[in-house]
Amino acid sequence: MTSTVGPLRIGNASGFYGDRFDALREMLTGGQLDVLTGDYLAELTMLILGRDRLKDPGAGYARTFLRQLEECLGLAHERGVRIVTNAGGLNPAGLADAVRKLAERLGVPVRVAHVEGDDLAARYPDALAAHAYLGGFGIAACLEAGADIVVTGRVTDAALVTGPAVAHFGWGAEDYDRLAGAVVAGHVLECGTQATGGNYAFFTEHPPEKLRRPGFPLAEVYEDGSSVVTKHPGTGGVVDVGTVTAQLLYETHGARYPGPDVTARLDTVRLSGDGADRVRIDGVRGEAPPATLKVGLNRLGGFRNEVTFVLTGLDIERKATLVREQLDLVLRDAKSRPSGVRWDLARTDHADAPTEETASALLRLVVRDADQDVVGRSLSAAAVELALASYPGFHVLTPPGKGAPYGVFDDVYVPHGAVDHVAVLHDGRRIAVAPAHDTLVLEDVPEPALPEPPPDGPTARAPLGLVAGARSGDKGGNANVGVWARTDEAWRWLAHALTVERFRQLLPETAELEVTRHVLPNLRALNFVVVGILGEGVAAQHRFDPQAKALGEWLRSRRLDIPEVLL
Repeated sequence: MTSTVGPLRIGNASGFYGDRFDALREMLTGGQLDVLTGDYLAELTMLILGRDRLKDPGAGYARTFLRQLEECLGLAHERGVRIVTNAGGLNPAGLADAVRKLAERLGVPVRVAHVEGDDLAARYPDALAAHAYLGGFGIAACLEAGADIVVTGRVTDAALVTGPAVAHFGWGAEDYDRLAGAVVAGHVLECGTQATGGNYAFFTEHPPEKLRRPGFPLAEVYEDGSSVVTKHPGTGGVVDVGTVTAQLLYETHGARYPGPDVTARLDTVRLSGDGADRVRIDGVRGEAPPATLKVGLNRLGGFRNEVTFVLTGLDIERKATLVREQLDLVLRDAKSRPSGVRWDLARTDHADAPTEETASALLRLVVRDADQDVVGRSLSAAAVELALASYPGFHVLTPPGKGAPYGVFDDVYVPHGAVDHVAVLHDGRRIAVAPAHDTLVLEDVPEPALPEPPPDGPTARAPLGLVAGARSGDKGGNANVGVWARTDEAWRWLAHALTVERFRQLLPETAELEVTRHVLPNLRALNFVVVGILGEGVAAQHRFDPQAKALGEWLRSRRLDIPEVLL
């Protein structure tokens, strides 16, 4: 790829393994593109692919991508659109071979390359999957050599954008500001329709028909690293400063957003409207990457089972106490008591309810153990035997099964040089990708100055969500909640009102946990990181919302005293 005056148009057609199947075709037919990316990997996905590979050593990649490509490979070739995807998962070489066979069968002449070196399973034999997060320079090497399709394993999500940008514009490893700009654009694109109105806090402000089927996003990336986020004309959804802000805050921590190629300074990002469904991103500054690469470790943690008891009508608390005591007695006397037992009561019931369902609360029991029989037989027998011997109205949503395996996610860090990052070109040549030679110790930036607080005035008790948006997500066992204001006046209040202490008060589940607040004035945003709220990660299903997807919406529903002038 050679540098041109115009922007590089990079689209996204997948935000996760299982995203909208037709998106690949929609993006190829909806408008002009130079590169189309697809993000299929997440912490949970790596565990799923690891289990697939246990059954079949030739598996380990996202098979959905192959089925999508079967319909669209000829179309991409005709339109000159290159495809870059991390659908290779645990087996990028295997997927690359499968794509070549598909292309041969379809009679489409495409050059397929792949990136490898992320697999560190040999270093961590106890892990089901162990993969380093690689950067975009391996992808760039493949494209520079003429690849039409590049398949990777575990790269950072943003690398799917930085790699093509490096190849197109000829950026070097020390072009930190440009690289950081591409990282920010990549972070906005990586979750697909979350940038175009999906999962958006202020969705009620848009006509329902506009959000029923949001189009997928694309970015026009410029040589200086700036970009414009938009979508194909005529597609659903909306792109505005709010939707882009929400995605920028998703699954991030502080002002420094580290990666293998560059550390992007999120506190330098500037967003501005650039016309209908167009948001310009500029001003992004970059720094040298940290000296280490993140490695995601997925392992099987054991087996889990659950049963949900339905408690209807009066005496909900006493009914819950009775069945808990009954089951605890049986489990305590069993030969093999599950090593983990957790009860949660959700008061979904309403007084004098017009339907039986709205008169009912849910009592959830989750058990865990290393032995599948312990969580299967012990729980199912104990629960079923209470059918005629417990609280009035006894029934369960579904009977407990035999128990299912659950996963545990950890992250560790290794030096750049510990990973053999290799671009395997379409002609079989192997090009080693040099590790970062300049690195920077990752530290929090100094706390920025807060805006002047608003003047005193009358307040009203109201939900936070009337004046602030939020988006939350998971990183291993931690969760982040990004909260932003849409006006300078609301920001002046939010920056002072939503302290760590107030956050803990509003979300009592976080009261005993470590909570850190990061201030991002350019985005009028606060980002809260809650350590340990998700236990051992999403696959362990530690809590009701195992990926913290709705933690931000819970926060927005909480009431506090808000200046009336903002309401």
